[in-house]
Amino acid sequence: MSNPMLSIPCVTLQGEYKTLADFPAQVYLVVNTASKCGFTPQYLGLENLWQSYRERGLMVMGFPCNQFGGQEPGNSEEIANFCRLNYGVSFPLFSKIDVNGANTHPLFIELKRRAPGLLGSERIKWNFTKFLFRADSEKIKRFSPTIGPESLREYITTLLS
Repeated sequence: MSNPMLSIPCVTLQGEYKTLADFPAQVYLVVNTASKCGFTPQYLGLENLWQSYRERGLMVMGFPCNQFGGQEPGNSEEIANFCRLNYGVSFPLFSKIDVNGANTHPLFIELKRRAPGLLGSERIKWNFTKFLFRADSEKIKRFSPTIGPESLREYITTLLS
């Protein structure tokens, strides 16, 4: 396994310990999500990307986070039901994590280190920050919450080819 990020343990919404490598793909799109955010409708765009490209090797992964305005207050079951019923989400979702601060999840420590944001800041500013990378590469592209999922199609197509 060439990319050490693929071996970082994560917990699914169902409480199972998994690594990214347990979800084999050529390209990963990792997003910190929230159910009560102005960007929440991006779940639909993320699901569309997943449906469009999963057969070609894209894995979309959502990591709920309650650090921005308390916009992900639910428990795992509530998050799963909300995402499925309102947006038809079928891509993997993980248990709630922190993406900033002392309890930052190790995956997001690594993502932020490799793909800092504006002016080199590693801090994630809001929900629906997106990280796109190939499984066999150390290079990561970071997208702000204002960049909608549909805008990533060209990047995804390039990485899959």
